[in-house]
Amino acid sequence: MSDSNTTDFTNPSTFILLGIPGLEAAHVWISIPFCTIYAIAVMGNFTILFIVKMEPSLHESMYYFLCMLALTDLLLSTSTIPRTLSIFWFNSREISFSACLTQMYFIQCFSVMASGILVAMAFDRYVAICDPLRHSTILTNPVVAKIGLALLMRSSMLVLPTPILARQWPYCRTNIIPHTYCEGIAVLKLACADIRISSYYALSLAFLVTALDVFSITVSYIQILRAIFSLPTKDARLKAFRTCGSHLFVFLTFYIPSLFSNLTHRFGQNVPLHLHVLTANMYLLLPPMLNPIIYGVWTKQIRNRLFQFFTHKGT
Repeated sequence: MSDSNTTDFTNPSTFILLGIPGLEAAHVWISIPFCTIYAIAVMGNFTILFIVKMEPSLHESMYYFLCMLALTDLLLSTSTIPRTLSIFWFNSREISFSACLTQMYFIQCFSVMASGILVAMAFDRYVAICDPLRHSTILTNPVVAKIGLALLMRSSMLVLPTPILARQWPYCRTNIIPHTYCEGIAVLKLACADIRISSYYALSLAFLVTALDVFSITVSYIQILRAIFSLPTKDARLKAFRTCGSHLFVFLTFYIPSLFSNLTHRFGQNVPLHLHVLTANMYLLLPPMLNPIIYGVWTKQIRNRLFQFFTHKGT
């Protein structure tokens, strides 16, 4: 391989991740909030998994879907943040070509998986509020397991063409990626070929899958809100709204950063590069940190079980 900054190589054995271009001198300081957010995300999501496992009363569809989301959040953040921190702390910038494509695949796969789980959670709340008498018979444990498997198959198969197509292109411009991780668009921009197939597929995957999921969630919550406002008493309406409030908030914290990140990458030519990179990192960092906090605060059963665990431990 020739000089890593220039020409005459195809499919390089390694890529070089720059981190956050323009802010290299501040990498150590930037690593502090990154590491803190990641630690909170890991502890929070493991806490959700532990509480649901240990508390038999939480062994129902809503909490099983929550566990799926917690596990997906753990995998999504872990697929990027350790590599990012190694760049910040140890200047470890090299990543092999295959590892780069693998990271790109898992980031997109877990993102699509998380989106699908939010749809499943919205459907669960729709059944629980609009048809409560049949909730336990519709969303049985085998049905929940099949939904989880279907979501896993959907995400893994839809994203699979992305690294396969990316591997076909020659990379003869440079092997330097101005990013903290192998983000799909950042990698494809290095190819010296007509990559419209990859670009169009990535764009359709980002917007069509997201649009379908957002539409499904929106329809579910319109029906849920109609059912809530038709309840006879104020207490019943308030209880139902609290049950769905956490789901709505998680929905917003996932899709708004995702949409902003995709729009700035595609159409924000005048946005500084370091802001692109920071936005892409926040999209992967914030939802895994916020989700367990939101459910811990808003969901009474989880909050009470966590409180009992610490008070019992303290006595």
